[in-house]
Amino acid sequence: MNNIKIFENKKVRSQYDADKEIWYFSIVDIIEILTESPRPRKYWSALKTKLKSEGSELSQSLGQLKLQSEDGKFYKTDVGNVEDIFRLIQSIPSPKAEPFKQWLAKVGYERLQEIQDPSLSMDRARENWQKMGRSERWIQQRMTGQETRNKLTDYWKESGVQQQDEFAMLTNIIHEEWTGLTVKKHKDLKGLKSQNLRDHMSEAELLFTALAELSTRQIAEADEAKGLKENAKAGKKGGAIAKNARKELETKTGKSVVTGENFLPPKKKILADKNTKQAKDD
Repeated sequence: MNNIKIFENKKVRSQYDADKEIWYFSIVDIIEILTESPRPRKYWSALKTKLKSEGSELSQSLGQLKLQSEDGKFYKTDVGNVEDIFRLIQSIPSPKAEPFKQWLAKVGYERLQEIQDPSLSMDRARENWQKMGRSERWIQQRMTGQETRNKLTDYWKESGVQQQDEFAMLTNIIHEEWTGLTVKKHKDLKGLKSQNLRDHMSEAELLFTALAELSTRQIAEADEAKGLKENAKAGKKGGAIAKNARKELETKTGKSVVTGENFLPPKKKILADKNTKQAKDD
């Protein structure tokens, strides 16, 4: 799970390993916060060399993960877990060291709370959507859709589907069947890059996505689908149900359910609108 954490209005790219129940954080992002250096990568390169020469355990325990950069692309980035970051902080004289330690502990504690009580995660999501100006009706639709999604992925796990790549593949099959677009093309239509597609769907798009995933799960359960291949067949059937309903609604209203509408801030929306026009022209 890729995520962005915020410390004093500064972004910290992170990734959560659900199997190990460990957060990993971008070293460069933390260096930038602690040092306020205009060239955090250069600072980190010099510090890493120094740590290696001193035989520090930190230099040996760090790993790399593909995290998203400002250009929207994913690059291998040095990361560390909470223990690694605490060691790193000791090597950097900074007045922000103590506040950052407290923030880091809070991030880990909140995640543990959410594991024990998943409803807390949804509560925090609701608060974030409210801050972003989403209507209560939209929020309710988004949360209902997420619950439907969770039940489907739970079934996939139980039926032998491997997580990550296969989940993404099945999701794309369902999505393309009901929308006529791959997930990527739908994001392109909305002018999105790293943003979550569902967080930028209209109420209608959320509703039909939920219908497609609900139908998929119920068909998979009825067919006792096992593995990727059988669940893919169920996905196409489930997506087809939502597609037929979408087409019938569009015939009655004369409006397209799948749109380029999004919830981007004004500046990003201008660029997104240009991308949307280009996607339609293509």
